[in-house]
Amino acid sequence: MVTTGELLATLGSVMASVMFVSAIFKQYFPYQLWGYVEKYSQKLFRILYPYIEITFHEFSGDRLKRSEAFSAIQNYLSTTASLHATRFKADVVKDSQSIVLSMDDRQEVTDEFKGIKVWWVLGKNILKTQSFSFYPATDEKRYYRLTFHKSHRELITGPYVNHVLAGGKAITVKNRQRKLYSNNPSKNWYGWRSTKWSHVFFEHPATFDTLAMETKKKEEIKKDLKKFSEGKEYYEKIGKAWKRGYLLYGPPGTGKSTMIAAMANYMNYDVYDLELTTVKDNTELRSLLIDTSSKSILVIEDIDCSLDLTGQREKKKEKDGDEEEKNPIEKKEKEDGESKKSKVTLSGLLNFIDGLWSACGGERIIVFTTNYVDKLDPALIRRGRMDKHIEMSYCCFEAFKMLAKNYLDIDSHELYAEIEIMLAETNMTPADVAENLMPKCDEDDTETCLKNLIEALKAAKEEAIKKAEEEARLKAEEGTKKAEEEVRSKAKKEEKEKHAKENETSSSSAKENETSSSSAKENGSIANGNENTSN
Repeated sequence: MVTTGELLATLGSVMASVMFVSAIFKQYFPYQLWGYVEKYSQKLFRILYPYIEITFHEFSGDRLKRSEAFSAIQNYLSTTASLHATRFKADVVKDSQSIVLSMDDRQEVTDEFKGIKVWWVLGKNILKTQSFSFYPATDEKRYYRLTFHKSHRELITGPYVNHVLAGGKAITVKNRQRKLYSNNPSKNWYGWRSTKWSHVFFEHPATFDTLAMETKKKEEIKKDLKKFSEGKEYYEKIGKAWKRGYLLYGPPGTGKSTMIAAMANYMNYDVYDLELTTVKDNTELRSLLIDTSSKSILVIEDIDCSLDLTGQREKKKEKDGDEEEKNPIEKKEKEDGESKKSKVTLSGLLNFIDGLWSACGGERIIVFTTNYVDKLDPALIRRGRMDKHIEMSYCCFEAFKMLAKNYLDIDSHELYAEIEIMLAETNMTPADVAENLMPKCDEDDTETCLKNLIEALKAAKEEAIKKAEEEARLKAEEGTKKAEEEVRSKAKKEEKEKHAKENETSSSSAKENETSSSSAKENGSIANGNENTSN
């Protein structure tokens, strides 16, 4: 019986013989012949070897750019490796909220897809020369190698690879640190490391669970957002860009900005806060839109104050014959001021949110906020542009209970009944309610804060009554003044008609007298003529 040692010795002898024959063959036979031998030996190897290998390199384009496929595979395998690998590398990925574990070099892990087993290996090649790269220079080049049986070629090269890439991208989105962007003035767009948008990390803690709003209304908004996030195929089916518009309107302090933060946290989206007053024209507006990413919320707050978009359809151009500035200095200052004003038009904004360019990118939400919805042009907020209109109203009792739970950690209190009655009679914003519920010092307990709110509600009610009485008084005075003006106007009109009638009567009398005089003169002339004839 052959022992293990004898078997290994025989195998070593065979390998040494093969290497010796190969060296002799390369040295004494033409390279064309060696090429044929290598070609057909590889064919023989492929026939005998039943597996297929696919390599995904870390860098593409001569290492100038990191491969997105490599990054996605790395993130995907970070979950698989934690179950099967024995050696790991811990990395803090850029903009990530947590440490990412990945498989170590030359570590092999297995994965299954629809009952089919595949193998992943992280390898690296030592480079002989250095190449230019924006990444730190190293002397190694990493890659992932996927190995699977050739009978599963179509399933692995198609659905499985797509599954891995999609899963890796989803993990990237989940682990990333979301950002709050603000647009830069166009003069800062160009130059080294200049960008159209600057950002900070988005860390707003607001959620729908802490939002002061009726539960039914919050659930309706959450369902709408979830339906949108899962609607990629549906939007493609109906031929619309994958975007949705929300109009938040209501008095100041009703939670419009907090609603945006809750939406961003619920959807795990970045937020782009667009300041329209810094955008020079429609072209710059379009450039900013193109530079935003998918899975984001584009916000224009207080749109009724950002630009004069309420009456642009009715504006008329100034006539050339208008008065010119007498002072040339004042004229120059006026021209400079007009040149600095934003030239973004209503038409440009409409194309921005609903035109051809709005389809650039996908899974994007556009939010407008306003305190005065009646001031906006109807074309700007129609359905299809602002698909869902959400009224942010004054604080109701259900919203108050949510605020009391957040600020005082209570679910009920004996003063709730009185507060419920007063909230039904008085308009107070959630921001004002929250301010009164917040303890101002260590001595302020739950009852103190609730009593502070009651006092504030009473004061607001009295102020509302006084305001209503003042408005009624002013309205009455205005009505009396208007009635007096109507009486005076009627008296003037009657007096004017009376004078006109008297003038008409005097004119008629004068005309009759003149006619009588003319007739008398004619009669006298005729009489004189007859006398002369008789003579």
